[in-house]
Amino acid sequence: MNLELMNIKEITKYIDGLDIEKANINLICTTLELDKRKSVNLLGRKLKNKLSKFENELVRLKKMYSYENRLYNKGIYLIAGLDEVGRGPLSGPVVSAAVILPVNCKLTYLNDSKKLSEKKRNRLYHQIMTSAIDVAIGMASPSEIDDINILNASKLSMKRAVEALNFSVDHLLVDALDLKDIKIDQTSIVKGDEKSASIAAASIVAKVTRDHIMVENSRFFKGYGFERNKGYGTSEHLEALKSIGPVSIHRKTFIKGILGGENN
Repeated sequence: MNLELMNIKEITKYIDGLDIEKANINLICTTLELDKRKSVNLLGRKLKNKLSKFENELVRLKKMYSYENRLYNKGIYLIAGLDEVGRGPLSGPVVSAAVILPVNCKLTYLNDSKKLSEKKRNRLYHQIMTSAIDVAIGMASPSEIDDINILNASKLSMKRAVEALNFSVDHLLVDALDLKDIKIDQTSIVKGDEKSASIAAASIVAKVTRDHIMVENSRFFKGYGFERNKGYGTSEHLEALKSIGPVSIHRKTFIKGILGGENN
């Protein structure tokens, strides 16, 4: 590819199509920066900056496998990351995911689901579902949340996710919680979805799954904006609660104060 014979539009298109992991980016950057055209030099600097950011991402990603690598070094390979989403909403279930990633699995930009845009979450979701050894979902319903409280319901949904796995795991990496009802060796990690690749993967799967459930619920329960707020207490949701009233997927213990204790 002779970049000197290409115009700016052609070079830009060529750069946009590069696979930053496989292409010889340093050589391309040098070629662009030595070009006589200043606009091409600028493209070279932008590409070099893109490479620098990608290299920093690889360093961050390596740190996210620190918990997994310690276990791998002990001969423990079937490790499930475990996380839940949906503690705060006024409606819908709490959803947990258990994810077993293969050794040396590299999912670039994997992170806590809350730090990702919807587009990036969906992209990573499909990558996780394709590359994971096993993925399972567990849920606790709004009525269960009302009966046993949100903390215990979260733990119940996590237990169900583990029980739904096809493999018997050797160790659990859990976001913040201590799951005494699950008789599997486990490590509880505060802010685990930021520190463990397996937990981050679980947080993404749980988030995307729950979002889909709430979008589906919006088809049956009109006016609450579930497709937008996913059950959280936005002004649109609160107004609908007061004007229309609660529906079956609302958590009665969560909306009691909003409706002055007069919910059905």
